[in-house]
Amino acid sequence: MSASRASRTLSRRRLIPLSALAALSAAGLLLASACGSPGTANHARTGAPAVAAGAPGSPSVGPPATPVSADGYLPGMPPPLSPTDVYAADRPNQFSPVVRGMPARVYVPNTLSDTVSVIDPASYKVIETLQVGHQPQHVVPSWDLKTLWVNNDLGNSLTPIDPATGRQGTPVAVHDPYNLYFTPDGKYAIVMASADQALVFRDAHTMQVVKSVPAQCEGVNHADFSPDGRYFIVSCEFSGDLLKVDTAKMQIIARQKIPFAGSMPQDVKISPDGKVWYVADMMANGVWELNGDTFSTPTLLKTGAGAHGLYVSRDSKYLYISNRGEGSVSVLDFATGALVHKWQIPGGGSPDMGGVSADGTVLWLSGRYNSEVYALSTRDGHLIARIPVGAGPHGLCVYPQPGRYSLGHTGIFR
Repeated sequence: MSASRASRTLSRRRLIPLSALAALSAAGLLLASACGSPGTANHARTGAPAVAAGAPGSPSVGPPATPVSADGYLPGMPPPLSPTDVYAADRPNQFSPVVRGMPARVYVPNTLSDTVSVIDPASYKVIETLQVGHQPQHVVPSWDLKTLWVNNDLGNSLTPIDPATGRQGTPVAVHDPYNLYFTPDGKYAIVMASADQALVFRDAHTMQVVKSVPAQCEGVNHADFSPDGRYFIVSCEFSGDLLKVDTAKMQIIARQKIPFAGSMPQDVKISPDGKVWYVADMMANGVWELNGDTFSTPTLLKTGAGAHGLYVSRDSKYLYISNRGEGSVSVLDFATGALVHKWQIPGGGSPDMGGVSADGTVLWLSGRYNSEVYALSTRDGHLIARIPVGAGPHGLCVYPQPGRYSLGHTGIFR
C-alpha cells in the first residue's frame, strides 16, 4: 500500500474530533475522510473520460450485462411491482409477512464506542446498548429480512441480530466489512471491502467467499442496483471513481472518474423510474446525476456542504439528501429534478446515514460528529427529537420497513 493510500485509509478509519476539524478548517486545509470527515474543497475540473475496468485511464465502454431472464430481469429476481417505480413495494406500513409483528426499533452503530444503540421510535429513547465488534459501520438488513448484520469493519466480523427478539448471535468472520449489499436474486452478499479495495461476493447465508473482485480504486463503499438487477453502480470515495458491475458475471464492466478534483462520492440511489442515478459527494457539496444504462458523465446538482446520505420518501416523490458538513437536509422532487426544500437542524449537527420510518413520517439520521441521532418530520423538516447515543454514530438502520426484500446498506427495499 502506498503512503498516500495508507494515509487515506487511516483517515477513513478514524473519526476526527470536532476541535481538530475546526482547527484544520481555520487553517484552510482540505479534510478527506470517508464516511469520515467533512471537507470543504470545491475545485472543479471537467472532461474526465469513462474508463474500462482493466486499466484506469483507458477509454472503454464495456460489454453488455448478461445473462438475463426471458422478461429481461436478473434470473431469480422478484420483478418490480411497478414498471415505473422500483420503490412501489415500499409504501407506508406495507410490511412483508416476514417482518410483520417485529418491534419497531432504530439501530445505531457507534464506530468509536464499539456498540449499537437501540432506540424505541415511539418514546425517542435509547432502550438498550449492545456490545459488538470493533468499529461497527453499518447495520444492514439481510435479503430475506430475517437478520440484521452489524458490519464490524476493523473487527473483521459481522454480528447478527435477530430483529424479532433483539438478541445477538455468534459473530461471523468476514474481512474488512465496511458495508454490505445483497444481489437482487438473494444469492450473494457483496462486502464492500474498502481497505482491501475489493468487492467480495459471498454466499448470502453462510458468508463464505464465492469471488473477490479487485476494485482498482480506493474506498469502495456504497451502491445501488438497476431496476432489472442486471448491474449495479458503486462509488469509490477516496479516488473519486464510479464502477459499473455486471451482477451475474460478478465483473466490473466499466468505470469512470467523477469530473471534480478531490471528489469523494458517498451514497448511491436510483430514481423511482430508474432513469437517473444520484451519487452524493461530500467534497463537491451536492449530488451527481447520470444515466446508468449509458454510464454517462455525471452532472452536479449543488445541495449543501458534505452531501452524504440519500433516502427516498414512502410515496416515491422525494429524495432526502443529508448535508453532513452544514447540518441540513435537502429535498429533491423526482418529477421536476429540482430542490424544493432545505431543512436546517436547529443548533447545527452532522446528519449522516439513516432511513425513513415505516409510516413515512419521520426521517432518522445519525449525527456522526455529535454522538446523537436526529428525528426529523418529513412533513416540514422540523426537529422532533435529538437523542444522545454512543461516539461516532454512523450507518443507522430503521427496522422493520416496508418492502419484499433488502438490497442491503441501511435498508434499500424493493
